[in-house]
Amino acid sequence: MLVLTASLALAFIPAAHAASAATPTAQATTASAQATTMNPLLKPSPLPLQYPLFDQIRNEHFLPAFAAGMAGQLQEIDRIANDRAAPTFENTIVAMEKSGRLLHRVSSTFSNLQGANTNDTLDAVDREMSPKLAAHSDAIHLNPKLFKRVDTLYAQRGKLGLDAESKYLLERYHEDFVRAGAKLSAQDKEKLKRLNGEIATLQTTFTQNVLKEINASALVVDTREELAGMPEAAINAAAAAANEKGFKGKFLVALQNTTGQPPLGELTNPQVRARLMAASLARGSRGGEFDNREVVRKLARLRAEQARLLGYENFAAYSLENQTAKNPANVNKLLGELARPAVDNARREGADLAAVAGGAVTAADWDFYSDKVRAQRFAFDEKQLKPYFELNNVLVNGVFHAATKLYGITFQERKDLPVYDPDVRVFDVIDADGKPLAIFLADLYARPNKQGGAWMNEYVSQSALLGEKSVVGNHQSIPKPPAGEPTLLTFDEVKTMFHEFGHALHGMFSNVKYPRFSGTSVPRDFVEYPSQVNEMWAVWPEVLANYAKHYQTGKPMPKELLDKITASRKFNQGFATTEYLAASLLDQKWHQLAPDAIPADVLAFEAAALKEAGVDYALVPPRYRTTYFSHSFSGGYSAGYYAYLWAEKLDAESVLWFKENGGLLRKNGDWFRKTLLSRGGTADAMELFRNFRGRDAAIEPLLERRGLNAK
Repeated sequence: MLVLTASLALAFIPAAHAASAATPTAQATTASAQATTMNPLLKPSPLPLQYPLFDQIRNEHFLPAFAAGMAGQLQEIDRIANDRAAPTFENTIVAMEKSGRLLHRVSSTFSNLQGANTNDTLDAVDREMSPKLAAHSDAIHLNPKLFKRVDTLYAQRGKLGLDAESKYLLERYHEDFVRAGAKLSAQDKEKLKRLNGEIATLQTTFTQNVLKEINASALVVDTREELAGMPEAAINAAAAAANEKGFKGKFLVALQNTTGQPPLGELTNPQVRARLMAASLARGSRGGEFDNREVVRKLARLRAEQARLLGYENFAAYSLENQTAKNPANVNKLLGELARPAVDNARREGADLAAVAGGAVTAADWDFYSDKVRAQRFAFDEKQLKPYFELNNVLVNGVFHAATKLYGITFQERKDLPVYDPDVRVFDVIDADGKPLAIFLADLYARPNKQGGAWMNEYVSQSALLGEKSVVGNHQSIPKPPAGEPTLLTFDEVKTMFHEFGHALHGMFSNVKYPRFSGTSVPRDFVEYPSQVNEMWAVWPEVLANYAKHYQTGKPMPKELLDKITASRKFNQGFATTEYLAASLLDQKWHQLAPDAIPADVLAFEAAALKEAGVDYALVPPRYRTTYFSHSFSGGYSAGYYAYLWAEKLDAESVLWFKENGGLLRKNGDWFRKTLLSRGGTADAMELFRNFRGRDAAIEPLLERRGLNAK
């Protein structure tokens, strides 16, 4: 549920794609010279809104395009830094905003494809380019002449007559340069460059190991009987997957990136459940070429050294300084306050499971017996819901329907634009005034060459300065059924679809001048807020009734089942909160270490950290263990996984506002869009929230939602 975007400011490295020192394949190197003159990346796409030419882009196009993009931007930066004219906002800040457009186009296209549709060649390009992109960013931010111009303008900012957005842009640029090391000595700048390159290399190594380990750890089962409880379509898909991998006559159960695995709630065989959970938990720490333990140790140490060099106590202090949380103490306080009530709730839930099971249960059994407790308590289980959650219905008559009602936007699917995989769908998004607003890509199925989880990205970001509108993609990892069978979603997958579309709306509704502030270019602990708000429409009665229809009969979900969904919304929240808190606390523990305090044993440190925080409940392991915790160690949410809970405080308050003001009404959507979604990063994030809500957020709505206010 994260956002992945290539940064717009001075070609920062895309958050989840930094890398490892290796050369591309010989084939790619040879082809690159031939591709330079016929490279579709070297010019803006002629397609609507500069939609990428996926049918023309080849692996071999990226290296020469990266090289051209970096060289071109450095020439632009050199002209800005050496301009003999006195620095002005236009000839320095605006000029930098306009620089590097080729590199941004290449970076965004590459990082998005490498996350959604990678291959060995793209992985090799990633390993080669990430250190180079880190060095490129350093060449800009550590340029003393360039920083002198920025610093001069910053000192004069109150006298330049700038409008609010322009003044904020100048302030953000100055902050970017300082945080990147612009004030360091020449000797320390060289140290920082080395650290940045090594960190970029390790982050890519970690990312690629996670995906390869997910595929390598898939569970092989000998007989169909061992998969009893799973839907017939899922068993058939497992048979097909096994056959494709050379396990003829067997069954291959693919893993998702989280610790919990969907089949755990269905499998009736406890031994198979135990094997599946063990395979999930062991990822990245079982030896072999994809083991991430040493990668984690090195990354933690290098990040701590980087932060110390820049004047911060630890990496978390550095990372949180420009977030709405501001410092580790505030994050620790929030997580610490919630840990005890969350674990207490989880233990009560665990006792309920044991009572139903008639004896002790393990983490592998939680989902299986949790469904039985839900069925007992609310007279329904999750399996009753899936026939009403057919993928296309959820997308078109749920997600799109809610957006149309709330914001007046409409969607038109088009088949004429190229896609990078046949399952990707493309939609024109038309604004309420009938004008084109954006293009939206829906890439919803899991693939072996696609990173797990769910995320939003942008191929093109809105900017009035550049005259660009958004091209936005949403991605999920929904298992694809055999040909001819419907795609029936779990309720979690439904909520995820609404969540990710909240990110998409944030990008599509952006109405800013400068690329630096476009769409989701906001603090990391704020970016999840609009997406979480959009989840509320998944269970809004009018919306739910419009999409929750039986895939065979078309009949709406019975009202009594709808009522049970509502009544059970706090069910299992002890588990959900505890597994999330455990991962968030691990993220902080790793990134609040000093350089000389990095542990020798990664798993022992993890166990001790969980115990110290009071979340070492064996039945509820962390949502992500350290060795496959991509949010934390791939770079995107390092020291920032708490952001979902931090943002949920704002979300819970906002849901109250919508309910107080009549819910799914156009006037409410217009207000949310005007005051917040359209503003991107043009002002302080909490100022934007107050503009929308009219006050600061209280903690009580969040506690009530998660059932943590109960004694």
